[in-house]
Amino acid sequence: MGRDDMTDDEKRHDQLTTAPEATEEDAKPRIEVTEHDGVTRIDVADDAAVRPGGGEPGEDA
Repeated sequence: MGRDDMTDDEKRHDQLTTAPEATEEDAKPRIEVTEHDGVTRIDVADDAAVRPGGGEPGEDA
């Protein structure tokens, strides 16, 4: 299967697991997208290993 034949999800998985020390965990979705009454909501997944935002004030991110 060539790269042009892959779905966007397959391309994402392939890209995120290609590095020498990459694991399947690296390719897990980090966001959840829901749509209700024409409104799209994007949330960080509860089990995402990396989350946006800084730590405690004064810490380097």
